[in-house]
Amino acid sequence: MRRNHHLLIIDPQNDFCDLPAAYLPPDPANGGNAAPSLPVPGAHADMLRVADLIQRGGAGISEISVTLDSHHRLDIAHPGFWISAAGGEVTPFTQISAAEVRAGAYLPRLPAALPRVLAYLDQLEAAGRYRLMVWPVHCEIGSWGHNVHAEVRRAYNRWEEHTLRSVNKISKGSNPWTEHYSAVQAEVPDPDDKLTQSNQAFLDSLAKADRVYITGEAGSHCVKATTEHIADYFGPQQMAKLVLVTDCMSPVSGFEQQYREFVRDMAARGARTANAADVLLELLDNAGN
Repeated sequence: MRRNHHLLIIDPQNDFCDLPAAYLPPDPANGGNAAPSLPVPGAHADMLRVADLIQRGGAGISEISVTLDSHHRLDIAHPGFWISAAGGEVTPFTQISAAEVRAGAYLPRLPAALPRVLAYLDQLEAAGRYRLMVWPVHCEIGSWGHNVHAEVRRAYNRWEEHTLRSVNKISKGSNPWTEHYSAVQAEVPDPDDKLTQSNQAFLDSLAKADRVYITGEAGSHCVKATTEHIADYFGPQQMAKLVLVTDCMSPVSGFEQQYREFVRDMAARGARTANAADVLLELLDNAGN
């Protein structure tokens, strides 16, 4: 009997991929080529393996969901939002705490935003998952960096044409006042913005599956946060449905330990780890049933 195998591809976007020169298109605005703003080492190879899974094993895939990091240029996790105590720019990969903001070490460029920023940082730190990280501007809505890796898009386009089913695309991150690593909900949901709150339709679609193969970028952040929220929703009884395809995800440089701990924690909770070759065999077997 054919089983419901759901492929989840988290943020397979150009800005997260360490793309070779052949994948970088001309950028007329700067006279050179476009370039990823937050490339994850190993991500391009990860995406080629994801594309291969779809191309060769697509007949065994029942559903495909793709999450899309989708930001405005001015965002609480982007440099342009902040200013240092001396009036200088805040560089990417700076972590900012509520205590530092209260001390004046970092301040929002818009002074009127200070109360909201402090309320956000207090809630974020109380949750205990992350501290605010200032990232390079990435996945800006409408930009080349926001687009899906070309090979992944080509593979799932062919799957759509063959199966006459559409890939489910989940946008996250457009609210500039909260970080949104997880495709399930923002780190601090905004009560006035439904898009930051729990995405029940997404969770329900995953719950219908017999197996959910999890791939994407980055393993240390958006894959981690999304999977943790899915696991919390599934509970112990359904954790065996989750399969982390570990050679189809990679961590942000410097966060390798965070990624390793995530994989260990998910395995301890009942999820399975596999590589793309093993998953392909499962998909081919499912296609034959």
